[in-house]
Amino acid sequence: MKYYILFFMAIMASCTPKISEKEEVAEQPEINENEFTAEPAPEWTNLFLRKSGWFGGDGIFAIPFSGKDSEKGDSLIFLFSDTMIGEINGEKLKPGYVMINNSIAVLKDKTPDSTHIKFKMAKENETYKAIFTPKTDKPNKDTYFWLGDGFVNPAANKDLFVFAYKITNTNDKSDFPFKETGNTLIRIPANSKFPYTDQKQMELPFNNYKTGEETISFGAGVFNNSESAGEVDADGFVYVYGTKGVNKKLVSARVKPDAIESFGQWEFWDGKSWSKDVKSTAALSDSVSNEMSVSRLAKGKYALVYQLGGIFPDICMQVGPSPVGPFGPRITLYKTSADIQDPDLFTYNAKAHPALSEDGELLISYNVNSFKFFKIVESKPNLYRPRFIRVKFKAQTKQANH
Repeated sequence: MKYYILFFMAIMASCTPKISEKEEVAEQPEINENEFTAEPAPEWTNLFLRKSGWFGGDGIFAIPFSGKDSEKGDSLIFLFSDTMIGEINGEKLKPGYVMINNSIAVLKDKTPDSTHIKFKMAKENETYKAIFTPKTDKPNKDTYFWLGDGFVNPAANKDLFVFAYKITNTNDKSDFPFKETGNTLIRIPANSKFPYTDQKQMELPFNNYKTGEETISFGAGVFNNSESAGEVDADGFVYVYGTKGVNKKLVSARVKPDAIESFGQWEFWDGKSWSKDVKSTAALSDSVSNEMSVSRLAKGKYALVYQLGGIFPDICMQVGPSPVGPFGPRITLYKTSADIQDPDLFTYNAKAHPALSEDGELLISYNVNSFKFFKIVESKPNLYRPRFIRVKFKAQTKQANH
C-alpha cells in the first residue's frame, strides 16, 4: 500500500502548478493615500509628558539600533535639539531650569512605556551640557549644534551617523535670532559609550556660508534604501534630503551607504538625473519643514511628510513612485489647530517615523513652540514637547497575476 500512496503523492505533486520566485501567491495589499483616518496617538504623546529632569525638547528623530525600520522589538535612539531640564510643581516650572542644545533618549522594544525609556543629558562638573558641540580651536558659546536626522549604518560597522547644523546666535532681538553657519556629519562608533566622546565630526563641503547665496541644510531627512537596511524595494542608496533657501525647497542627494563619508561620491538630483554638481539640485517640493521624512508607504509609493511652510498647522503628505518623486499633489493629513489656540504658539517640523509605524499607517510627530518661549514656558512648562498622531490608510486588495 505504501507504494501506491507514494505514487499517488508523486502524481499530485506533478499536477501542482509551480510558482516562480517572482510571482506571489497571496493577495497584494494596495494603499489608497487619499483615503485615511488621522487621530492623536496619546500613548506616544504621553511618553514625553514629564515633571522632572528632561521635560521638553524638539527635533525628535527615531533611529533604530539595528539600522532596519522593519525590525520588530528593536530599540531606538531619539534625537532632540534644544532641550529643557528642570522640575515642575503642579503646572508651574520651578526656578533653576536650564536649556541645553541637544539630548537623546533610548527606548527599548519600540514600546511607548515610561519604564522602557531613558532620557540622557551630558554633564560636566555637575552642570548639564549638550552631547554634541562643534569641535573647534576657539569654542564659542554662541555657536552650537542642532541635530538633523541620522541612521545606523549596517554597511559601516553599524556606526551611528547623525547630521547636524552649526547654529550661531545673531543676538539681533528678532523672532528667530540665529543663523546656520555650518553643516556637519557626526559619526559615533557602534560600541561608543554615552556621552560619545569618541565621536568624529566631518564638515560637509557643499555650502559657502560667506557669499550670501542659497545654502542647503542637508540632513532634514534620511532614507536608507538598501538591502542592509531591510528595505523591500532597495536600490542600494542612502538618500539625504535637504532644505534650500527661504522658500524651503526640498532637494536630495544620494550615496552608497559605505561611502557616506566620501563626499566626492555624493550625487544630486537635478530633476532628470543624478549629477555630481551640488548647484544642479532641483526642487522635489517647496514649502516643506526644516525636518521631514521620506519612507516607503507601499510598493511603488513613497511618502514625503512635512509641516507646510515649516510652521503652518497643516501636516502634509505627497506621494511619488521613487524616493525623489516626482511627488504628487499635497494631501493635508491633519491640522494642529487645537494645539495653537494661543496666537503666540506655533507647531512645526512634522515627520513620519517608519520604525514606529505599522503596515498601512504612519506614526507622525510634530512639535509645539512659542514666539515668546521664555515668558510662556514657566506657566506652560509641558508645552514644549513632541505630539504624535497616527494616520491609517485604506487598504485595498488586488489579486496577483499568475
